[in-house]
Amino acid sequence: MKIHEYQGKNIFKSYGIPIQDGYVIEHIEDASSTIEKVQKDFNSDAVLVKAQIHAGGRGKGGGVKYSPTAEEALANATNILGMNLVTHQTGAEGQKVRKVYITEAFDIENEYYCAITLDRGKTKDVFMVSTEGGVEIEKVAAETPEKIIKVWIDPLVGMKSYQARKLAFGLELTGDAFKTAVKVFVKLYQCYQGTDASLVEINPLILSEDGRIIALDSKFNFDDNALYRHPDIAGLRDKNEEDPTEVEASKFDLNYIKLDGNVGCMVNGAGLAMATMDIIKLAGGDPANFLDVGGAASAESVKNGFKIILSDDNVKAILINIFGGIVRCDRVANGVIQAVKELGLKVPVVVRLEGTNAEEAKTILSESEFAIIPADDMKDAAQKVVDAALKN
Repeated sequence: MKIHEYQGKNIFKSYGIPIQDGYVIEHIEDASSTIEKVQKDFNSDAVLVKAQIHAGGRGKGGGVKYSPTAEEALANATNILGMNLVTHQTGAEGQKVRKVYITEAFDIENEYYCAITLDRGKTKDVFMVSTEGGVEIEKVAAETPEKIIKVWIDPLVGMKSYQARKLAFGLELTGDAFKTAVKVFVKLYQCYQGTDASLVEINPLILSEDGRIIALDSKFNFDDNALYRHPDIAGLRDKNEEDPTEVEASKFDLNYIKLDGNVGCMVNGAGLAMATMDIIKLAGGDPANFLDVGGAASAESVKNGFKIILSDDNVKAILINIFGGIVRCDRVANGVIQAVKELGLKVPVVVRLEGTNAEEAKTILSESEFAIIPADDMKDAAQKVVDAALKN
């Protein structure tokens, strides 16, 4: 799960991390009074107007505007609120801006990047910083990787002060700024662990001209499996920022991610789902989605899976690839037939079932009144569904 910048900054504040503060509006009628409040609270005429969407690159897309006067701030807020903001992360379709964050402005001496995530290869958390803040870190990693300083942290031990000092030295900080940065890095790791985040990022973290270290932005990704421990964080979810189909799928406890292809996939188990998408690509096709109906796939989950897949107009054929370990294949076969009958499918359906009662399932499918295409193995299934998609 992701959250907005202003929500992330409120979490930072609760951990004692200094932030660029402000107020959020959703209606332009509230803009003038909010701008005035920011100017008064932070004793400055200049403010920043920042679009709130779950994507990076907002500034390049025109969603972040420095506003030296209240009049310019109001004009910027009017232009940004409700705009369709296109960034490198939203794709060409963009994202509608429903909230605007009006914040204090700073005179900036330097910009830095910092982030914490899990390094699965080392089975440790990795804390990264760079002097190249405010730009795309992927570009820095590709072109000047030596500018990214990393320390690996054992989550059972926690972050040590020497590791925080190494990061601050890497940013070439000195004096009070160095000391503040060390404290901020320790608190940021505590925040990362305490919220069960899978990613915490600040880009940029700044050194202001008056010597302060401040988080100018925030980005959080949370482990969905841990949200039951954080109802306060779960309550920050903004469904407007998520794909509507993915939101609908979550209501049925289906793990669904929309992709750009035309071959719908319904699989039980995340590993098998990934393998299925790979073999579709090898057969010359393009998966339209990742859909894991769970290990105990039932007739109801199969039907709901069909509904979700068919909500994508790009789908030209569907591949059902089920391994019957916990679930019996004959029950899945009956569920497929029931779904085809109720939904009146107009796209070809290829079914590969393997495991418990697989032979019985194949008999059920072959004797049904519907033109369901059986497959013997994964390679056969992939080729048949790709061919069917091309013909449809």
